[in-house]
This record gives sequence, structure tokens and C-alpha cells, in this order.
Amino acid sequence: MLAGTARAAPACGGHGTRDSLLVSTAWLAGHLQDPNLVILSIGQKAGYNQGHIPGALYLEYADTRVARNAAGLTFELPPVADLVEVFGKLGVANDSRIVLYFSKDMVSPTTRVYMTLDALGLGARTSILDGGFPVWQSEGRPVSREARLVIRGKLEACPQNDVLAGIDDVRANLHRPGVAIVDARDLEYYTGASHRDGQRAGHIPGARGLTYSTLFDDSGKFRPPDLLSAMFRDAGIQSGDRVVSYCHIGQQATVVYFVARYLGYDARLYDGSWEDWSAHPELPAETSPGKP
Repeated sequence: MLAGTARAAPACGGHGTRDSLLVSTAWLAGHLQDPNLVILSIGQKAGYNQGHIPGALYLEYADTRVARNAAGLTFELPPVADLVEVFGKLGVANDSRIVLYFSKDMVSPTTRVYMTLDALGLGARTSILDGGFPVWQSEGRPVSREARLVIRGKLEACPQNDVLAGIDDVRANLHRPGVAIVDARDLEYYTGASHRDGQRAGHIPGARGLTYSTLFDDSGKFRPPDLLSAMFRDAGIQSGDRVVSYCHIGQQATVVYFVARYLGYDARLYDGSWEDWSAHPELPAETSPGKP
């Protein structure tokens, strides 16, 4: 749960549905003039300045995370009040319809921003543009260099307690039926063939391996829902499971988090991820050297 929780804002909460979590370029093109629409661009500022979807505002990704918290973790959510300031100054309000889009190769930062808004209680009002700016641009849709006037949004957060999982939550659910702990890292890290400096090799015991980058194609569009469902099943995730995803630091795993929500699973992000688990030598780790 987010630290520094505020009292619940009216009419907020919920996590969105398959109909709302992803929108197409055609949908967005038809809704550019909607009065409550807030489009946020995630990527490099130079790329945004060169051209962006008309009306879009640039979100500084670094503003949505703490570089290093008191526990030494390098990618955690800031306090609620700080996040309200970040999004409020971009015009986000409790009645906004928010669409996130990424520039080239920025899928996981975009799902991370989705998770952040979900944790603030805005998940049901937030969508990701499928394929992001590269698909928008490839279709010859309008591009602008103008920065629109922003009116600060009246935003009151209602932090959700069913988005983040802590280390104690994960430890208490090892090998528990109905809880699928999912390692979203590349396979070489899951198996233990590779590891980052200062961290142990392997994965959380019982975790399923589901590499985040397999869930979308080369254009950045998410795989069809039937295929995504099959990929989850092939990874050992059962219908009705709670999906708790982790990666190195809590970014890549948000792709699994987002897709799990999209498919209708109860989802959590272990935000400390392997950086946190590996730092506790009393906690077990396992390797899978024979896994293909």
C-alpha cells in the first residue's frame, strides 16, 4: 500500500476492464477533442519536442519514482502527496480520462505509470494507447509540436491497498495455492545463468517465469487476449490466481501486472522485486539451470 494515504476521494478506485485498459489509435483519434481527456507522453523529452500526439503533455518519468529510498531500493513509489502534485500539474483530475502512450521502446515505463495511477485510484480511468506513438505515426495520424495550456487538475487520491505487495506478503505466499508469483525478467536471470552485480543468482522459490517482453510484439502492441491467456496458462498461472509479479527493480514486472489486470486477474506488483529479495540472505533463492 502507498505510504502517506489520504482519505478516499469520491468516485475513485477500481482497476479498469479489458474494454478500458487498452485503446486503439482509431479510438484516440476520435476522442482528441473530449473535454476531460488528458494524454501523457512517456519517453525522451527531445522526442516529444520533435512531435507528439496533438494535445499531449510530457510526463517526466523520473518524477514518478524515488531514486533511492530509506531501505536502499532504487525504484519505489514516492509519497501520495508528491504523486498528486506530479499528475495534478499535468491537468489530471478525478474525472479525467487519461491515455498514456510511449515513444520508441518504452512499453514497461508506460505500464509502470499505469500501475502508479492505479495505485492512486485512477486505474479505471486510465488507458494505454496500444502501439504508442510509433504506431500512431506510422498510420499518418496528426502530429504536433505545440504545447497546450495546462490547467491544474483538482485531484484527490484514494490510494488502493490491492496494487502493491511487500516482501512480507511475498514470503507469506511462497508455494501457496491460488497465488502465482511471476518473475518477469529475461530467462537468463530467472534460471540463474546470469545475475546483476551485488545480487544473488536465481529466482524466488516457486516463481513462474514469464518474460515481460514476450507479451507485446515488435511494434509495441500487446498480443491478442487469447494468446496472452494461453501464455499465462503455459507459465503455470491458473484461472482465479492472484498474480504477484516482480523483476529486477519493479519496472519490467508492471507489464505482467498490466496484462494480468487486462485478462481479469487479481494482480499485485512486488515493488522491491529481486533487488529487495536478493538483499536478504536469509530468504531462499532457487535456480533452474535445465529450463530451456
